[in-house]
Amino acid sequence: MTQLKILDPEQSYTFRSYYELPYDTDRILAEFGYSYVNQRLKLPQSSRKSERLPAIKQQIEEILPLVVLSSETAKRELLVAPLLIEVARFSQCQLRIEYSLKVNDWMKGELDYLLRLNQELVVIEAKKDDLSKGFTQLAVELIAIAQAEEKKQVYGAVTIGNAWVFGYLNQHNKHIIQDITLYRVPDDLEILMAIILGILEADLNSSIQL
Repeated sequence: MTQLKILDPEQSYTFRSYYELPYDTDRILAEFGYSYVNQRLKLPQSSRKSERLPAIKQQIEEILPLVVLSSETAKRELLVAPLLIEVARFSQCQLRIEYSLKVNDWMKGELDYLLRLNQELVVIEAKKDDLSKGFTQLAVELIAIAQAEEKKQVYGAVTIGNAWVFGYLNQHNKHIIQDITLYRVPDDLEILMAIILGILEADLNSSIQL
């Protein structure tokens, strides 16, 4: 039985539109010709350690009792930005904030964060809440950046500040995987940085990781 289309060809959609649509991730991604599965990802990890990360972790732990993280902006500034700034400093990668991207009228808007090192990149989407809907938005952003940059595969993550979930796009198979592992801040800060560095340092174009 053919599934009814849920996106209007005559309508324009921003990346945030997919966060707000009342449809499951698999249905929305099917509109772009992509399959979707929620399973464990084998994520690359760097063995390099930042000497500043323990201090950043301690700072987050000390500030958490003193602030009310009731907005997306608060979570981005206090929980997300410190990690990504340290990743950029440590790896000397390029960090873009609110990166504008338009592929077509169905894929346009701003990526919260885009990390780039040589030929590799990582897309980070920060939300106030709802990792599930946030992943749907991230997945469309991965499709857009893969097309715009002509990438065989792309990694990204969605975060609500104290929790992160990674995603992976395989352009050849038109397949997107949502990792089942949940990483928490501040407890998993070290492994989060190791994963992001591992993605940026890997030669992802040499082989497809499934």
